[in-house]
Formats: sequence, structure tokens, C-alpha cells
Amino acid sequence: MEIEQGELYKLEGYVNWKKRPVEKSKHGGILAAGFVLVSEIFENLAFLANATNLVNYFYSFMHFSLAESANTVTNFMGTAFLLALLGGFIADTFMTTYFTVITFTVVELMGLVILTIQAHYPSLQPPACDRGNLSNVCKQVEGAEAAMLYIGLYLVALGVGGLKGSLPVHGAEQFDEYDAKERKQRSNFFNWYLFSMCAGSLLAVTLVVWVQDNKGWQWGFGLSTISIVLVFVLFVLGTCKYRNKIPQGSPLTRISQVIVAALSKRGIATQVRAEDMNYATDKDSSYLLRRTPQFRFLDKASMRDPNSGATGQESPWRLCAVTQVEEVKIIVRVLPIFASTIMMNCCIAQLQTFSVRQATTMDRSIKGFLVPAASLPAIPVISMMILIPLYDLFFVPFARQITGKETGITHLQRVGVGLVLSILSMGVAALVEIKRKSIAKDHNLIDSSAPLPIAFWWVGLQYLVLGIADMFALVGLMEFFYTQAPSRMRSLATALSWASISMGYFLSSVLVSLVNRISKHLGDDVGWLSGNNLNRNHLDRFYWLLCVLSALNFIHYLLWSLWYRYKTESN
Repeated sequence: MEIEQGELYKLEGYVNWKKRPVEKSKHGGILAAGFVLVSEIFENLAFLANATNLVNYFYSFMHFSLAESANTVTNFMGTAFLLALLGGFIADTFMTTYFTVITFTVVELMGLVILTIQAHYPSLQPPACDRGNLSNVCKQVEGAEAAMLYIGLYLVALGVGGLKGSLPVHGAEQFDEYDAKERKQRSNFFNWYLFSMCAGSLLAVTLVVWVQDNKGWQWGFGLSTISIVLVFVLFVLGTCKYRNKIPQGSPLTRISQVIVAALSKRGIATQVRAEDMNYATDKDSSYLLRRTPQFRFLDKASMRDPNSGATGQESPWRLCAVTQVEEVKIIVRVLPIFASTIMMNCCIAQLQTFSVRQATTMDRSIKGFLVPAASLPAIPVISMMILIPLYDLFFVPFARQITGKETGITHLQRVGVGLVLSILSMGVAALVEIKRKSIAKDHNLIDSSAPLPIAFWWVGLQYLVLGIADMFALVGLMEFFYTQAPSRMRSLATALSWASISMGYFLSSVLVSLVNRISKHLGDDVGWLSGNNLNRNHLDRFYWLLCVLSALNFIHYLLWSLWYRYKTESN
């Protein structure tokens, strides 16, 4: 029987918790994925509860400067999301996604315990200091206390990365991609995975952030610790229902073999003849891919060298199967799409840093209740929790009838909508900051720590637009990487969506430092973002810069998305 491109032997390579072949009627499906969705609620609660408010923790309790606080948060967030690649690699190579989730849940738990202990004991923190008094010079955390802070922080980052790189993939693996009904359910799963993230985020930025600000950070970290324990328990409860995909070896080795084999034959003529290609079945693969015309240099890896005189079985570092070469081509094709989404995530990074500091300078009272600044993400989260069901239950079925595509609109179209909205969000953020500063000037409150007579809801506008942008882009990107990647590389490829977020946070840190250095050189006393007084900084100019860069990035994305050909469309 001829195997069409990407066709898998149904459920081959999957085992149940007893390491026996799975039974489709007993394992996987919506029920098994449901355990993943519920676990994600508490996983994201633990992560976002800290990430959203950490800039205030570093500024007010660890006594970092405003810029240092922002950069420390973005570095932490960037590292956490980048480590999703490690989690994905381990899941593809060494352990099933099931055991990868278990392992990194324990790692994150260890980090949260350390942070909880430090927040509980004042002796493990720098001396108390009133940061509200702008004339005070506070001693920053250092020595053993700083080491404890960073050890706990980056154990959490490692745990988060491992979970991000394996948990959504484990959920997606519960659906058979060669069953039309389950393919649609898998597409729905990615939408509801984001819904679960939003549910956890809502609890994080309301309940936990309020506890951090009003009861103490030891209670906030403690709630996150309890939440991770719940992740472990809830995930394990689904053990008997899961389909567990058996790791198929290092995807990096297969990629390296193609590159080495192609380079070793760089002197061979580029004309490709079918009789020279190695169409033999890849012994390490349960599917076949047809050759595509792009990146012909890599085709040399699957061409037999007429001058080698080799007989018998050639080394996999000298001759690769066509399917293996096509796997590498797929990875190369998706990398420009990955790069094109980094700028949007740089914009999102501002929601955990400067946007939080903006809100702290504004009137956050509602009928006598002081809303924590770090609770602002509740605005886009609530909006997404309303929009996601509407999108999944109404828009997708309607779009399917028009486009004939199971996802309604293509993954790249969905990502493109997110990128356009990110441009709009930065323009809104710049206009809101101009209004905020003008009110500070009009009321002679530029050097005062008193709240400005402007409602914090204004900052919520940029949260709202950027949150909706994330709803389109993140899910579109995750499903794009999962469906387009070779089956043996899906955890690693899906982790690219988190790595894009990571690169966005790191880019934010670089831009902040670069903007401060250049603006100071051009005559600004302390740079646009250097001072601790936000009323004297030029955050509005920074937002306009991000708006322009995002517009240029969208043009870059548009060109690559038009060039890209989906795997199922290859000839």
C-alpha cells in the first residue's frame, strides 16, 4: 500500500501506562486531554502569579532600580520560555511527555519552596526601605540572599520551561491525526488549552496578586506552591487514560546527519535524478515524505555518491533517506515564521514590566477597594475567556464551511491577525502614556509619589488589545508548529512557540538597555527609561518605537507567510 506524505500507521508508537499497545476506545481522546486542560489551569496560575507581579517584588523588596526590575523579570520570563526547548527535546528523545511533565513539575516545586522560604524570613532579604520616598537610597539584595533568590527563581524557570515544552504536546497526542473527527478535536484542544491558561491567569492576577500585595509575598509564593502540587495530583489522575508516545531518538542527530551528508557531497552536481535518490524506507520512521523542490542542496544528503565506490549499507552520516531530508526541510521552512513572531512577544513583555509600573502611578481605587496594579492582566484574560468559546464554537464551524479547512482559517492567517493587533496595541499604549504624563504635569505631580487623578482603566486598553492579539497568535503558532513538524520532533517544534516568547523577552531587555544608552548619548540626562521616576521618563517614545518596529516586522512576516507551503501541499 502506498503511504501518502505524512501518513502514520494509526496509533503506532503509542503505549498505555503499562507500556502496552493502546486501545483507541480506552485511551486518549477528549477525556484524557481534559486532565491536561485542568492541570494547565493550575500550572499557569503558579507561573503567572509570580511573573505578573515580580517587577514590584524586585523593586519594593529586593530594591532593584525600575529598569533593573524590568530586565530581571524579562530575563526570568525569557529563560523560562527558552527552556521549553529543553523540555521538548527531552520529551522527543529520552522520556515520554508524561514523565517529562512529572519531572519538571517537581523541579518547579523545589524553586517555589525556596522563594517562599526567602519571602517568609526578613533575615534572607535586604533591609527594609521605603521606595515610595524618591529621595531614599535603598540597599539592593546581594551575597547569599541574592544567590538564594536566583537559585529559586531559575529552578522555577527550569520547571516552567519543561512543562511548557511537554504539557500541551501531551494533550495533543491524545488525538489520532488520521481520524477526521479527532483531528477537529485536536484543533479544538489548542483553543481550550489557551482557555485553561486564561483561567489560571485570572486566578493568578486577581486572587494571588491581591494576597501578595496585602498579605505578604510568602503567602503569594505559598499559593503558587500549593498550585503546583495540584498540577502533579491532577495530571497523575489521568495516567490510566493517556496515550504515551514512545520517544524516537534525538531529532538533533537526524538533523545533523542530513547537514553532514549534504556537506560531504557538496561537489556533486546539483541536478537531482530520481534514480540517484535513496527512497528506501527509513528504518527509524513509521511514515514517508515525498521530496519537495525547496532547499535542493539538502537533497544531496539522500543522493548516492557515484564516485564513492561504496558497497553495502552506507553510514547514516553519508547517505540519508528522502524522508529524513524532508524532515530537515520542514524545520528550515518554519524558522522564518518563528523569527517573525519575536517582535510581538517583545511587546507582550511590556505588560509584565512597564505597564505594571504605569498602573502603580494611577488611581486604582474602586469604591474604596485598591486594585493591585499587577491585576490589570485580568482585563484581557476575561475578554479572552469570553472570546475563545465564541471563536471555537461559532467562528471555526462557520469558517470551515467557507474555507473547507478544519481550523477555519489557516494557522498563518491567525498568527497574522495577532501581529496586526500587536501593532495597534503599542500605538494605544503610547497615546495612554502621553495622557498620563500630561495629567501629572497639569497637576504638578511629576515628582510626587501620590496617585495621579487618572483611572488605571486607561492602561487596561493596551492590555485588552495585546491580549486579544496573543489569543490569535499563540494558539495559531502552537498548532502550526505541531501539525507541520515531523512526528518525531513535535515536542521540540511546538516548544518553538514558547521560544518565540522567550526571544521577545530577551529582545525587550536588549531594547531597554540600547534605548537608554542611545537616548542618553543624544542628550537625555538619564535616558528614556533609566530613572526611577516614571513621570520624568519617556516611556511613550519607547512605545512608539515598538509600534514602528512591529509594523516593519509584520511586512517581514507577510513575505515569509506567502512563501511558505504547508506540508500537506507539497508535491
